[in-house]
Amino acid sequence: MYPCLSGTTRCCLRSNRRFGPCGFDLDLLFYHLKLRCCVVIELKSGDFKPEHAGKLNFYLSAVDDLLRYPDDQPSIGLVVCRGRNGVIAEYALRDLAKPLGVVTHRLRGGLPDRLQGRLPTIEQLESSLAARCGIGQTS
Repeated sequence: MYPCLSGTTRCCLRSNRRFGPCGFDLDLLFYHLKLRCCVVIELKSGDFKPEHAGKLNFYLSAVDDLLRYPDDQPSIGLVVCRGRNGVIAEYALRDLAKPLGVVTHRLRGGLPDRLQGRLPTIEQLESSLAARCGIGQTS
């Protein structure tokens, strides 16, 4: 968990669900209990691009308009991506009035020892999804 998210609710308000009147997909939406604001997180598998800032700015405006209570602080946005060029991120975020940030992530080689055996395998997940979706079943 990112240090900036300590104090958030443990449950996600929305995750890959349709949001707003036009049905846009938010990746993650949390409510930060200490800061009294929503935290919108966009997950990107590639490097940061300037259009990610525009999309997140749009989401922050929608969240503030549709979900924010009068005593809440303005929402915070975070783009989590594989890589970023500092100059590109600076230019993309420079004139935006909303609190936005860009962070990078790195993937680990495998699960920590404490989680080994506690989570389903890829094969178990695929089998479960196939059963729920009726894939590979004959009538």
